[in-house]
Amino acid sequence: MTAAKYVEIARKIESRIEIGQYPVGCKLPTHRALADELSTTAVTVAKAYSVLVETGFLESFVGRGSYVKQPPQLKQVIQSQLEDKDKNFSILQPCFPSQLSRLQNVFSQLFNQQINAQLFAYSDDTGSLSHKEAGRLWCEKYGLEVSRAEQILLCNGAQHALSSLIECYSKEGDYIALEAQTYPGIIAIVKALGRKPVAVTMDASGMCPEALIDVCETYSPSMVVVVPSHQNPTTITMPLERRDAIAKVIQQYPLWLLEDDIYAFLNPQSIPAITNFVPEKSFYISSLSKAISPGMRCGFIKAPQSQVAHLSDYIRTMVWHASSFMFECAEQLIQSRMAFDLALEQKDIAIKRQTKATQIFAEHLPEVQFQSQASSYHLWLTLPSTWQVEVFVKIAKEHGLLLSSGNFFEVSGKGSQCLRISLMAIADDATFCSSLIQLTELIKREPPILLPR
Repeated sequence: MTAAKYVEIARKIESRIEIGQYPVGCKLPTHRALADELSTTAVTVAKAYSVLVETGFLESFVGRGSYVKQPPQLKQVIQSQLEDKDKNFSILQPCFPSQLSRLQNVFSQLFNQQINAQLFAYSDDTGSLSHKEAGRLWCEKYGLEVSRAEQILLCNGAQHALSSLIECYSKEGDYIALEAQTYPGIIAIVKALGRKPVAVTMDASGMCPEALIDVCETYSPSMVVVVPSHQNPTTITMPLERRDAIAKVIQQYPLWLLEDDIYAFLNPQSIPAITNFVPEKSFYISSLSKAISPGMRCGFIKAPQSQVAHLSDYIRTMVWHASSFMFECAEQLIQSRMAFDLALEQKDIAIKRQTKATQIFAEHLPEVQFQSQASSYHLWLTLPSTWQVEVFVKIAKEHGLLLSSGNFFEVSGKGSQCLRISLMAIADDATFCSSLIQLTELIKREPPILLPR
């Protein structure tokens, strides 16, 4: 028996899983039964099953057999740090410990001053006009044109905005056009709501207009979701010319644009939003989660004037309104300009982390390839071909390094050789540097003999 034989069988089983011949939860044939089918030995099949357990396709139980494993949920893709020993390169969040005292002061002042009782009551029209005005100021700072504050609707973060818009403006079975690699949270929403994600090819400037045309002609999607700034996971920022080209395509077809621009504050200079070019066919999304704190569930949707009443009614039906008290904090941060100062500090940290990461890779692993921008929160690293992504992620976790596999960012479901590496979740600079060096040393290692891609 050779390694090539059981690897070949493992790949055959993987293929059957991918095409649905062995669906999730299915019990696989016994070692002997599959060995007879494939004209091999039970020992060879057992080794193939072991490979698939290692790579996450199967789970085995003594006395019960082997079963096709449920794909990882979102919480497994984007991992919170559960133990002090874990070094988190998985989750994208601001590096905010140094800012906590200032945030605490803002919250304390609100509690200690005489608070408007309306903040603790039900709110009319999905939120107060002053909170919407704060949202307008926030979005305009980073490239959005808003004629009236009433066009800003309040929600519980960008994820809530996306789910609300997809459910409100598409129906079950509709196609939703997504960037070929995109944030797993968007993919999860689309699938959970019974819509069908379809991948649009990207290049160095982001979503390709020609590819979007092809998708529109072939699938007639009801909407397209774009992350134009510091795209998650590729870090691409669309230049102005590409934004205009995408807007022209959207103008040609009966579909909505969902512009998820939560990283716009990281751009070196403000870039006009795609929404500016097609204001009556676009919804623009922003929030404070990435710039200030994930715990501040303050999201803003800029809606076309024609859709303000309809979307307001939907949000009111689903959640009535977002937390008035939290948006009062957001308003104070924005009106005092502290929000913009905090966002600028985060961008400065990102620049320093990107510089340090580039230096470390150049010194310890110069042959590694990755995409990045000078002020992005993350980078998109291509593992050497000798590694399987899922195997590497598992081994890294055993060494206390939490990573996000590129497989979960692929809309089409095809395999990826990439890792998304967050540079901001590890607060301490020295720990960040030592952990990144540890990561490069792991990449240098000889991988175990498993399923080659």
